[in-house]
Amino acid sequence: MSAPVSDRRLGIAVALDVFSVVVFVAIGRRNHDEGSVFSGVVRTAGPFLIGLAIGWVAAKAWRGPMTLRTGVTIWAITVLAGMVLRRLVFDRGTAPAFVIVATVFLGACLIGWRAMAARVSRVRAD
Repeated sequence: MSAPVSDRRLGIAVALDVFSVVVFVAIGRRNHDEGSVFSGVVRTAGPFLIGLAIGWVAAKAWRGPMTLRTGVTIWAITVLAGMVLRRLVFDRGTAPAFVIVATVFLGACLIGWRAMAARVSRVRAD
């Protein structure tokens, strides 16, 4: 049985994941001249934040929020659920180019920060 995850590490993981989704949306809205009005960012981020929450539950991320395996699971579910929700519930587009950009950006962020944290942990352990 593994050691329990500290509240601090859990909070950091949640914050970085949410931050990753919000940055993705904010950059996209800015690049498409949609502005950065808070309500617009929240509305656009909604399907992906819901997808993120589903990913956290499916991965049981609270058990190992900073592991790469958790990151990969969260990434895949965030993108898949986010796109489905965006299309079917939020009535927004899912053009192939958007799906590719979202997949790459969110993968780089949701897995990337975890890879960097793992690297830092290994360096500190040496």
